[in-house]
Amino acid sequence: MPFRGAGLIRSPASRRRSALLALSVPLLIALALAVLGLRSGQDRLLAVPALAIGVGMLATSWGRRRWRRARLLRALREERRPPNMDG
Repeated sequence: MPFRGAGLIRSPASRRRSALLALSVPLLIALALAVLGLRSGQDRLLAVPALAIGVGMLATSWGRRRWRRARLLRALREERRPPNMDG
């Protein structure tokens, strides 16, 4: 039986949940931008926290993904490196 924690077996509900989570931050940003465009005056300030949170979450996600990919690439390069035969 494959290890479930590795993501090898995923139920349809799990796939839907992952897709919804992947779309949640861009939708939050889009909603905040829509509110900024539709409201006027002081009411526009209500969208600023949602926009800041959405942009912050997107930037954090991007940074973590980049860090994980760099770490994986470094591990793969070290694995391919031939053993040191100094003596």
